[in-house]
Amino acid sequence: MNQSSLAMPYSRALAGAAFMVLGGVAFSLLNVVTQWLAMTLAFPAASAAFWQYGFAFLFSLPFLRRAGLSAMRTDHPWRHVVRVAFAALGVQAWVSGLASVPIWQAIALVMTSPFFIILGARLFLGERVGAARWTATGVGFAGAMIILQPWSDSFTWAALLPVVSAVLWGASSLITKSLTGIEKPETITVWLLVLLTPINGGLALAAGFAAPTAATLALFLLAGLLTVVAQYLLTLAYASADAAYVQPFDDLKLPLNVLAGWIFFGYAPAGYLWLGAALILGASLFIMRNEMRREKQTS
Repeated sequence: MNQSSLAMPYSRALAGAAFMVLGGVAFSLLNVVTQWLAMTLAFPAASAAFWQYGFAFLFSLPFLRRAGLSAMRTDHPWRHVVRVAFAALGVQAWVSGLASVPIWQAIALVMTSPFFIILGARLFLGERVGAARWTATGVGFAGAMIILQPWSDSFTWAALLPVVSAVLWGASSLITKSLTGIEKPETITVWLLVLLTPINGGLALAAGFAAPTAATLALFLLAGLLTVVAQYLLTLAYASADAAYVQPFDDLKLPLNVLAGWIFFGYAPAGYLWLGAALILGASLFIMRNEMRREKQTS
Protein backbone atom coordinates (compact mmCIF):
# COMPACT_ATOMS: atom_id res chain seq x y z
CA MET A 1 0.00 0.00 0.00
CA ASN A 2 1.39 3.44 -0.90
CA GLN A 3 0.11 6.91 -0.24
CA SER A 4 -1.87 7.06 -3.46
CA SER A 5 -3.88 4.03 -2.32
CA LEU A 6 -5.15 5.87 0.73
CA ALA A 7 -8.19 7.06 -1.21
CA MET A 8 -10.63 7.41 1.66
CA PRO A 9 -13.76 9.52 2.15
CA TYR A 10 -12.17 11.33 5.09
CA SER A 11 -9.33 13.79 5.36
CA ARG A 12 -5.61 13.10 5.46
CA ALA A 13 -5.58 14.57 8.97
CA LEU A 14 -8.02 11.95 10.23
CA ALA A 15 -6.15 9.19 8.39
CA GLY A 16 -2.83 10.17 9.95
CA ALA A 17 -4.38 10.36 13.42
CA ALA A 18 -6.10 6.97 13.03
CA PHE A 19 -2.92 5.22 11.91
CA MET A 20 -0.97 6.72 14.83
CA VAL A 21 -3.59 5.67 17.40
CA LEU A 22 -3.78 2.13 16.02
CA GLY A 23 -0.01 1.98 16.10
CA GLY A 24 -0.16 3.07 19.74
CA VAL A 25 -2.45 0.15 20.58
CA ALA A 26 -0.04 -2.28 18.95
CA PHE A 27 2.95 -0.72 20.70
CA SER A 28 1.25 -0.90 24.12
CA LEU A 29 0.72 -4.64 23.70
CA LEU A 30 4.31 -4.98 22.52
CA ASN A 31 5.54 -3.13 25.61
CA VAL A 32 3.68 -5.55 27.87
CA VAL A 33 5.39 -8.51 26.21
CA THR A 34 8.80 -6.79 26.29
CA GLN A 35 8.56 -5.86 29.96
CA TRP A 36 7.43 -9.35 30.87
CA LEU A 37 10.53 -10.72 29.18
CA ALA A 38 13.04 -8.12 30.39
CA MET A 39 11.77 -7.45 33.92
CA THR A 40 9.66 -10.40 35.06
CA LEU A 41 11.69 -13.13 33.34
CA ALA A 42 15.01 -11.19 33.51
CA PHE A 43 15.92 -11.98 29.89
CA PRO A 44 19.01 -9.93 28.86
CA ALA A 45 17.88 -6.71 27.17
CA ALA A 46 20.30 -6.77 24.23
CA SER A 47 19.39 -10.35 23.33
CA ALA A 48 15.69 -9.62 23.82
CA ALA A 49 15.90 -6.85 21.21
CA PHE A 50 17.65 -9.21 18.80
CA TRP A 51 15.07 -12.00 19.10
CA GLN A 52 12.15 -9.59 18.89
CA TYR A 53 13.29 -8.07 15.62
CA GLY A 54 14.66 -11.35 14.33
CA PHE A 55 11.19 -12.89 14.53
CA ALA A 56 9.71 -9.68 13.12
CA PHE A 57 11.90 -10.20 10.08
CA LEU A 58 10.66 -13.80 9.75
CA PHE A 59 7.05 -12.60 9.89
CA SER A 60 7.84 -10.13 7.13
CA LEU A 61 9.07 -12.85 4.73
CA PRO A 62 5.62 -13.48 3.17
CA PHE A 63 5.29 -9.73 2.70
CA LEU A 64 8.76 -9.63 1.11
CA ARG A 65 7.76 -12.42 -1.26
CA ARG A 66 4.69 -10.51 -2.42
CA ALA A 67 6.58 -7.24 -2.76
CA GLY A 68 9.49 -8.85 -4.59
CA LEU A 69 13.06 -7.62 -4.78
CA SER A 70 11.81 -4.27 -6.05
CA ALA A 71 10.77 -3.39 -2.49
CA MET A 72 14.46 -3.20 -1.55
CA ARG A 73 15.44 -0.93 -4.43
CA THR A 74 16.29 2.60 -3.41
CA ASP A 75 18.40 5.55 -4.47
CA HIS A 76 19.01 6.47 -0.85
CA PRO A 77 20.62 3.44 0.84
CA TRP A 78 22.74 5.39 3.31
CA ARG A 79 19.75 7.36 4.49
CA HIS A 80 18.07 4.06 5.33
CA VAL A 81 21.21 2.79 7.08
CA VAL A 82 21.50 5.87 9.30
CA ARG A 83 17.77 5.78 10.08
CA VAL A 84 17.89 2.14 11.12
CA ALA A 85 21.07 2.66 13.16
CA PHE A 86 19.29 5.33 15.21
CA ALA A 87 16.26 3.06 15.56
CA ALA A 88 18.36 0.08 16.68
CA LEU A 89 20.17 2.05 19.37
CA GLY A 90 16.81 3.42 20.47
CA VAL A 91 15.43 -0.11 20.78
CA GLN A 92 18.38 -1.15 22.95
CA ALA A 93 17.85 1.84 25.27
CA TRP A 94 14.09 1.21 25.40
CA VAL A 95 14.30 -2.50 26.25
CA SER A 96 16.93 -1.74 28.91
CA GLY A 97 14.59 0.89 30.34
CA LEU A 98 11.65 -1.52 30.48
CA ALA A 99 13.83 -3.87 32.49
CA SER A 100 14.11 -1.21 35.21
CA VAL A 101 11.00 1.00 35.32
CA PRO A 102 7.21 0.43 34.98
CA ILE A 103 5.60 0.81 31.57
CA TRP A 104 3.73 4.01 32.43
CA GLN A 105 6.89 5.74 33.68
CA ALA A 106 8.89 4.69 30.62
CA ILE A 107 6.15 5.93 28.30
CA ALA A 108 5.94 9.26 30.13
CA LEU A 109 9.65 9.81 29.59
CA VAL A 110 9.72 8.71 25.96
CA MET A 111 7.00 11.28 25.29
CA THR A 112 9.71 13.94 25.27
CA SER A 113 10.22 12.79 21.67
CA PRO A 114 7.77 15.35 20.16
CA PHE A 115 10.08 18.18 21.16
CA PHE A 116 12.95 16.65 19.22
CA ILE A 117 10.73 15.77 16.25
CA ILE A 118 9.02 19.15 15.97
CA LEU A 119 12.31 21.01 16.30
CA GLY A 120 13.89 18.74 13.70
CA ALA A 121 10.89 19.05 11.38
CA ARG A 122 11.29 22.82 11.47
CA LEU A 123 15.08 22.86 11.08
CA PHE A 124 15.66 19.99 8.65
CA LEU A 125 12.38 19.27 6.84
CA GLY A 126 11.19 22.85 6.47
CA GLU A 127 7.73 22.06 7.84
CA ARG A 128 5.64 24.93 9.15
CA VAL A 129 5.11 24.53 12.89
CA GLY A 130 2.37 26.88 14.00
CA ALA A 131 1.41 28.05 17.46
CA ALA A 132 -1.32 25.41 17.76
CA ARG A 133 1.12 22.57 17.15
CA TRP A 134 3.71 23.98 19.56
CA THR A 135 1.07 24.55 22.23
CA ALA A 136 -0.52 21.11 21.90
CA THR A 137 2.85 19.37 22.03
CA GLY A 138 3.89 21.44 25.02
CA VAL A 139 0.68 20.58 26.87
CA GLY A 140 1.23 16.91 26.14
CA PHE A 141 4.78 17.11 27.46
CA ALA A 142 3.57 18.92 30.59
CA GLY A 143 1.09 16.11 31.16
CA ALA A 144 3.91 13.60 30.93
CA MET A 145 5.99 15.51 33.45
CA ILE A 146 3.06 15.68 35.88
CA ILE A 147 2.77 11.92 35.67
CA LEU A 148 6.51 11.29 35.93
CA GLN A 149 7.35 13.76 38.74
CA PRO A 150 11.14 13.62 38.17
CA TRP A 151 11.63 15.72 41.32
CA SER A 152 10.25 12.95 43.57
CA ASP A 153 12.31 10.50 45.63
CA SER A 154 11.04 7.57 43.56
CA PHE A 155 12.79 8.87 40.43
CA THR A 156 15.75 6.72 39.34
CA TRP A 157 18.55 7.31 36.84
CA ALA A 158 17.53 4.15 34.99
CA ALA A 159 14.38 6.03 33.96
CA LEU A 160 16.56 8.23 31.75
CA LEU A 161 17.06 5.33 29.34
CA PRO A 162 13.66 6.01 27.71
CA VAL A 163 14.77 9.64 27.24
CA VAL A 164 17.81 8.39 25.35
CA SER A 165 15.53 6.24 23.22
CA ALA A 166 13.29 9.29 22.65
CA VAL A 167 16.21 11.26 21.20
CA LEU A 168 17.31 8.38 18.98
CA TRP A 169 13.80 7.53 17.79
CA GLY A 170 13.12 11.21 17.16
CA ALA A 171 16.09 11.33 14.81
CA SER A 172 14.95 8.11 13.12
CA SER A 173 11.40 9.46 12.73
CA LEU A 174 12.65 12.61 11.01
CA ILE A 175 14.57 10.55 8.47
CA THR A 176 11.49 8.36 8.02
CA LYS A 177 9.42 11.44 7.24
CA SER A 178 11.99 12.62 4.70
CA LEU A 179 11.77 9.22 3.01
CA THR A 180 7.96 9.02 2.84
CA GLY A 181 7.92 11.57 0.01
CA ILE A 182 10.32 9.54 -2.14
CA GLU A 183 9.85 5.94 -0.98
CA LYS A 184 6.90 3.57 -0.59
CA PRO A 185 5.88 2.54 2.96
CA GLU A 186 6.80 -1.05 2.05
CA THR A 187 10.36 -0.06 1.20
CA ILE A 188 10.79 1.91 4.42
CA THR A 189 9.41 -0.92 6.54
CA VAL A 190 11.44 -3.65 4.83
CA TRP A 191 14.74 -1.79 5.17
CA LEU A 192 14.06 -1.31 8.87
CA LEU A 193 13.31 -4.98 9.51
CA VAL A 194 16.19 -6.29 7.40
CA LEU A 195 18.87 -4.07 8.95
CA LEU A 196 17.67 -4.20 12.56
CA THR A 197 18.34 -7.92 12.86
CA PRO A 198 22.10 -7.86 12.12
CA ILE A 199 22.65 -4.64 14.07
CA ASN A 200 20.84 -5.97 17.13
CA GLY A 201 22.64 -9.29 16.68
CA GLY A 202 26.02 -7.59 16.91
CA LEU A 203 24.97 -5.70 20.03
CA ALA A 204 23.62 -8.89 21.60
CA LEU A 205 26.90 -10.72 20.96
CA ALA A 206 28.85 -7.87 22.51
CA ALA A 207 26.68 -7.98 25.65
CA GLY A 208 26.65 -11.77 25.99
CA PHE A 209 24.26 -13.64 23.74
CA ALA A 210 21.26 -15.43 25.31
CA ALA A 211 18.98 -17.97 23.61
CA PRO A 212 15.27 -18.23 24.44
CA THR A 213 13.83 -21.21 26.26
CA ALA A 214 10.52 -22.87 25.46
CA ALA A 215 8.78 -20.52 27.90
CA THR A 216 10.13 -17.35 26.27
CA LEU A 217 10.00 -18.48 22.65
CA ALA A 218 6.24 -17.91 22.34
CA LEU A 219 6.58 -14.43 23.81
CA PHE A 220 9.29 -13.51 21.31
CA LEU A 221 7.12 -14.79 18.46
CA LEU A 222 4.27 -12.55 19.66
CA ALA A 223 6.64 -9.60 20.05
CA GLY A 224 7.89 -10.06 16.51
CA LEU A 225 4.38 -10.04 15.07
CA LEU A 226 3.37 -6.94 17.03
CA THR A 227 6.57 -5.18 15.91
CA VAL A 228 5.71 -5.63 12.23
CA VAL A 229 2.13 -4.41 12.66
CA ALA A 230 3.05 -1.41 14.84
CA GLN A 231 5.90 -0.25 12.64
CA TYR A 232 3.87 -0.38 9.47
CA LEU A 233 1.04 1.62 11.04
CA LEU A 234 3.56 4.22 12.19
CA THR A 235 4.97 4.53 8.67
CA LEU A 236 1.48 4.99 7.24
CA ALA A 237 0.79 7.72 9.80
CA TYR A 238 3.83 9.71 8.69
CA ALA A 239 2.97 9.13 5.04
CA SER A 240 -0.54 10.55 5.59
CA ALA A 241 0.26 13.88 7.29
CA ASP A 242 3.08 16.15 8.49
CA ALA A 243 5.38 14.77 11.18
CA ALA A 244 4.69 17.77 13.42
CA TYR A 245 0.94 17.09 13.17
CA VAL A 246 0.75 13.32 13.72
CA GLN A 247 3.37 13.19 16.47
CA PRO A 248 1.12 14.59 19.26
CA PHE A 249 -1.20 11.62 18.72
CA ASP A 250 1.68 9.50 19.91
CA ASP A 251 0.82 10.91 23.36
CA LEU A 252 -2.21 8.62 23.39
CA LYS A 253 0.21 5.77 24.03
CA LEU A 254 0.32 6.93 27.63
CA PRO A 255 -3.25 6.03 28.70
CA LEU A 256 -3.05 2.88 26.57
CA ASN A 257 0.14 1.75 28.28
CA VAL A 258 -1.13 2.72 31.73
CA LEU A 259 -4.15 0.50 31.15
CA ALA A 260 -1.98 -2.33 29.86
CA GLY A 261 0.42 -2.03 32.80
CA TRP A 262 -2.46 -2.07 35.28
CA ILE A 263 -4.09 -5.13 33.69
CA PHE A 264 -0.96 -7.25 33.30
CA PHE A 265 1.36 -6.03 36.07
CA GLY A 266 -0.90 -4.31 38.60
CA TYR A 267 0.94 -0.98 38.30
CA ALA A 268 -1.10 1.75 39.98
CA PRO A 269 0.33 5.23 39.30
CA ALA A 270 -0.50 8.11 41.63
CA GLY A 271 -3.56 10.28 41.22
CA TYR A 272 -1.54 12.84 39.25
CA LEU A 273 -1.69 10.34 36.39
CA TRP A 274 -5.25 11.28 35.54
CA LEU A 275 -4.53 15.01 35.32
CA GLY A 276 -1.58 14.32 33.03
CA ALA A 277 -3.60 11.91 30.89
CA ALA A 278 -6.39 14.51 30.53
CA LEU A 279 -3.87 17.10 29.33
CA ILE A 280 -2.42 14.68 26.79
CA LEU A 281 -5.78 13.58 25.45
CA GLY A 282 -7.07 17.15 25.28
CA ALA A 283 -3.98 18.32 23.39
CA SER A 284 -4.27 15.50 20.85
CA LEU A 285 -7.96 16.11 20.18
CA PHE A 286 -7.41 19.85 19.91
CA ILE A 287 -4.66 19.57 17.33
CA MET A 288 -6.70 17.11 15.24
CA ARG A 289 -9.68 19.49 15.11
CA ASN A 290 -7.40 22.42 14.32
CA GLU A 291 -5.71 20.55 11.46
CA MET A 292 -9.00 19.36 9.97
CA ARG A 293 -10.34 22.93 10.12
CA ARG A 294 -7.27 24.13 8.21
CA GLU A 295 -7.74 21.45 5.55
CA LYS A 296 -11.39 22.45 5.08
CA GLN A 297 -10.45 26.13 4.66
CA THR A 298 -7.82 25.35 2.01
CA SER A 299 -9.96 22.83 0.07
